Amino acid sequence: MNVNEKLIRPLSEAKYLTEINAERYRVIMRIFYLEYEKLHYWLYQEDIYHAMHADPYFADYRIDQCASDLNQLVNWKNLNTIQDTRKVSTIEEFKNKKFRYQLSPVSVEIERLMVSLENLSLEGSSLEPGLLERIRINLQRVPQLPNESDEQVYGWWNDLNNDFVRLIENCQDYMADLSSVKAEEMMRTQQFLLFKDKLLNYLRNFISSLQKNGELIRYLFLSIEPSQLDRLIQRLVDYEMNIPRLSETRDPNTVRENLYDRFNSIQTWFGKENYLESEAFRLLETTNEIIRRITRYALQMSEQSGFAMNRREEYRKVAQLFLLCDDLAMAHCMSAMVFGIEKPLHYSFIRPRPSDNLNQSIFDEPAADIEIKPRVRSYRERSNRTAISDTAKQREAIKAELMAQMEKDQAQLEQLEHDGRIDFSTLPPVTPQIRATLLKWLSDALENESRSSKTEFGRAFYVDLTHSQEKCVVRSSDGNMVMPCFTIVFESAEHSL
Repeated sequence: MNVNEKLIRPLSEAKYLTEINAERYRVIMRIFYLEYEKLHYWLYQEDIYHAMHADPYFADYRIDQCASDLNQLVNWKNLNTIQDTRKVSTIEEFKNKKFRYQLSPVSVEIERLMVSLENLSLEGSSLEPGLLERIRINLQRVPQLPNESDEQVYGWWNDLNNDFVRLIENCQDYMADLSSVKAEEMMRTQQFLLFKDKLLNYLRNFISSLQKNGELIRYLFLSIEPSQLDRLIQRLVDYEMNIPRLSETRDPNTVRENLYDRFNSIQTWFGKENYLESEAFRLLETTNEIIRRITRYALQMSEQSGFAMNRREEYRKVAQLFLLCDDLAMAHCMSAMVFGIEKPLHYSFIRPRPSDNLNQSIFDEPAADIEIKPRVRSYRERSNRTAISDTAKQREAIKAELMAQMEKDQAQLEQLEHDGRIDFSTLPPVTPQIRATLLKWLSDALENESRSSKTEFGRAFYVDLTHSQEKCVVRSSDGNMVMPCFTIVFESAEHSL
């Protein structure tokens, strides 16, 4: 046994399984892993929050808890993070960092163990076009399977499933490796240029095989008739049930259901109804995106390496042109042609021309006045000083108008009162202003436990709820309102409203 640093170091990536709030950490990691299987490697904080909050168990989950949980998983090295600067337009947005998160390779392996999948290492993953060929060849054997033995049919089924599982996991792991932070950093180095062509040829070869065999596999699945599939599944169930097992007793219906599910999973991956919505098409799009990213990085590095050389040649050519000039005037003309006019005039004000004559010179146009303002932050336009005007008369006029309106409303409210009571069920048509006043009185009284209040004129009242279970209609010029039959009762009828 070789005791090394890797063996004895604490495995911080497994802390999320047993620490406090493990129920939140495990759900977050499962969301990342399920998206990882769909080739969605990078997720935002908002994606995790909405996925968590959608479950009734986490109905009270908050966005600040999500941010804290993601930071803790990053500290435990379960998640890799990178700042998203694609949509940053201001310095403030750059300071308020927005991150994308990705499962680390160790976390992928842990989650596979937690969901009882085959324990395959991420190391050595690759894109194997030969697996696509083998899946296609196995599906082409379906018409000959009725003539083969049950043992051969069972071996055919295991080969088909094993090739599919290897294809999926190898593709997921290899694409995740190309989409990792380490791969992004490597693609920005000069050494990557030597490896670029080999990688691009490898990816393009896989794309070619996926396009060719993917469509054939899809059509082969569609050519299998339901009755033919039922007989095939039944033979597999019979063979599975005849295998002697001491540790468990298997239910034939469960075995049959699992076989149908596995068959549908393979068929759906290649496109059961629409190829454009299949996982194979998504893998094709992901591979094309990686090729575009590799090409873009390689082009940027090539431009950076050749920039100084190109400029050096340009300067040498310009110097030779100046040496061919006969005098200083010609050199000035050459300078104006190469570098532009030294002090050009810019016309910043254009107004409608008085004439449409194309031959009229600019010197014949009338001059325009332009107001120039200083380009400093402290500049403020000078404001003209004005005397404070006396608005006493306007205030008195407004006050008189308001008092007249209040007296008018008071008179209308007095007409609605009968024996110190205003019954909403017997109200005649009222104006919107009077209706708003009555509803305000109701609101003020109903907010108190004693169901009492005072009007704007200082008169006390309370609300009678005897007939509140009944409904009445209050009519007004802007519409009718259905409400309970409330009654406003004034405590003293001696005072006027």
